[in-house]
Amino acid sequence: MTTLAATPALDSLSFEYVRKLVLERSAIALETGKGYLVESRLMPIARAHGHGTLSAFIESLRRQPHGILHTQVVEAMTTNETSFFRDIHPFDALRTIVLPELVSARSAAKKLNLWSAACSTGQEPYSIAILLAEHFPALSDWTVNIYATDLSQQVLDRAQAGQFTQLEANRGLPAALLVKYFDKVGLHWHIKPAIKRRVRFLQANLIEPWPMLPAMDVIFMRNVLIYFTPETKRQILSKVRGQLAAGGTLFLGGAETTLGIDDAWRRVNHGKTSTYRLGPAANS
Repeated sequence: MTTLAATPALDSLSFEYVRKLVLERSAIALETGKGYLVESRLMPIARAHGHGTLSAFIESLRRQPHGILHTQVVEAMTTNETSFFRDIHPFDALRTIVLPELVSARSAAKKLNLWSAACSTGQEPYSIAILLAEHFPALSDWTVNIYATDLSQQVLDRAQAGQFTQLEANRGLPAALLVKYFDKVGLHWHIKPAIKRRVRFLQANLIEPWPMLPAMDVIFMRNVLIYFTPETKRQILSKVRGQLAAGGTLFLGGAETTLGIDDAWRRVNHGKTSTYRLGPAANS
């Protein structure tokens, strides 16, 4: 059996440098004891730049002004776990409750804006686009904008390409939808242009000023707040309040909540999932 040689353990000073860099640039708080994660994510970058050890690579970062390589490190430390129709229940709530209510409320304007924040490689916003095409044909003469943002330009480039491996396609995507909305090209599945055109990808760091976006009817900000400190969560949720249109809905991850963080929100239960809306006090 072939084994990989172990890399030297990351020293505490190097870990602290990476921890501070990631915190300052992304507000993601790396917990003590996550040295193994830093090693696994950054060692390939270190080797690609000719460094035999991670500590040597990080020492070179210290001596350089902040630039592309530092950004590459921060992006490598962000988590990009995703899949099509991830956790399914939020998409069920979107299809059966949230969108029907919005379609009725916005029937005069015939316009909807949806935002997938922390969209990773695009499975979430493409899932939203497929859901709209599959279940809401009446919206064909509406203006429907789906915005998708992420901290990492690298993953956004992958998302924009709209190409997925068989393994990625198999994760959460029913076979009937795969055949209907994707084309098989070589070893990859390419999302059809009609769906791809519905999504606009933009780079955005949630802790920095956001790009110019319209008021949103639906915001998916799932499985990202868990990486932030309570104060950072509070700041982001405050910004979301200003981005959400009246009557709009916020989706968070299953392990996330506004409770005890921002009292302007009220939780709305939908069977096996929950959404968040602005309470009367917040809209007064």
